[in-house]
Amino acid sequence: MKFVLSSLVLNTPNALTGESFTTQQKYQNVLKQAELAETLGFDAYGVGERHAAPFLASSPPVLLTAIAARTSRIRLLTTVTVLSVLDPVRVAEDYATLDHLSGGRLELIIGKGNDARHYPLFGITVEEQWDSMAERYELLKRLWSEEEVTWEGRYRSPLDKVTTQPRPYQKKIPVWHGSASSTLSTELAAKHGEPIFSSNTIHRQSKYKALIEHYRERLAFYGHDPSQAVIGAGSGGSIYLARTKEEAIKKFRPYYDAFSGRLKAPHDQSPFRDLEDNIENGPILVGSPESVIEKILSYHSVYGNQVLSVSVDGLTVSEQREQAEWFSREVAPVLRREIPNRIWERKGETVASDTSQVSAG
Repeated sequence: MKFVLSSLVLNTPNALTGESFTTQQKYQNVLKQAELAETLGFDAYGVGERHAAPFLASSPPVLLTAIAARTSRIRLLTTVTVLSVLDPVRVAEDYATLDHLSGGRLELIIGKGNDARHYPLFGITVEEQWDSMAERYELLKRLWSEEEVTWEGRYRSPLDKVTTQPRPYQKKIPVWHGSASSTLSTELAAKHGEPIFSSNTIHRQSKYKALIEHYRERLAFYGHDPSQAVIGAGSGGSIYLARTKEEAIKKFRPYYDAFSGRLKAPHDQSPFRDLEDNIENGPILVGSPESVIEKILSYHSVYGNQVLSVSVDGLTVSEQREQAEWFSREVAPVLRREIPNRIWERKGETVASDTSQVSAG
């Protein structure tokens, strides 16, 4: 299994200390997180995209470029790029530039996002989000693979023989499809024969399992081999390890309660009664290293995911480092042995991802 440390650049007062970062401090914190992730052997670092408080993640390509300058090996992921509201020309230019500046370490995860507040900012209605996403992605693919693109659609002005610059550094920038709530995302991924990244955050396992099964079914429909499906998964948004499960629950509870209190949108409401219910029946990773390993293996047996994303956002600075170190030392090595795969590797070397296309059947 491969591992991503990711951040939505959440900037709220710490649930234990009440301490707050300034905007500048939070950005520096994310840069240091990414450097630490590379040092600890994580395979990738991801930055999400949100366009309203309490998140400071409105410009992922800028932040990832700063991370690229401070790292040399780690893959750089967008978790996710909210393509449903963005101009594909701008996306093509920004991320091709980042691809060059990172030496070809970029991977795009596209999605509609999980915060409806961005739609009025960019002139899109909630009802248009899926049609907008599909149209914009079709154009983005053409802009990266073709020159002198002529195009006309609904969500931006027409193009006449346009060649975006720069051209991508990688022969093909790998694209994943963020999957959280709808078969429309898994349908789009299957149509293009590309990987999915299940959010695996709020809902029960059965919901994400159904989406992953739909993805595999539709891969076969479009002529791809579902046995070669490449799948990533989140981890309930948080990881917290301690010597015992009881200790981890005690230390993490204030964070869980604070986070749960911020979820106001109907689609964000947790189906779990409390932290203990989430730990036993949901995706959150809180416990001893042994119990967390067991849970990750259990979820893998259902999802078949080769990649796992974890986050330490919201914790104190010392806890962020402690949790990342503990995970890399006690959890990751076991899972790498138990679930080996060649994603992001070839002959032992880190290379441009092999995840950009599911093998055709």
